[in-house]
Amino acid sequence: MARIIYSIVQHDGGWAYKAADAYSESFPSREMALAAAKAAAAEQQVGGDDEEISFQDEQGNWHFEHADGGDRPEATVEDG
Repeated sequence: MARIIYSIVQHDGGWAYKAADAYSESFPSREMALAAAKAAAAEQQVGGDDEEISFQDEQGNWHFEHADGGDRPEATVEDG
């Protein structure tokens, strides 16, 4: 199972949550960023319907896959 870790960090004059190299919008307080990260982590784990997806890679090649709607990552929030 994949694992996503949301970290609370200072960003753009405020606070944000970060997953890998992606930042959320900035929040005025650490507490607001933490609450938003917890909400994002909870939503990340909600399953959905199976879907057929397509995406283009960096070389411009298209890929077509079946996505299992119940295959959700474990998402956690680290504040520290």
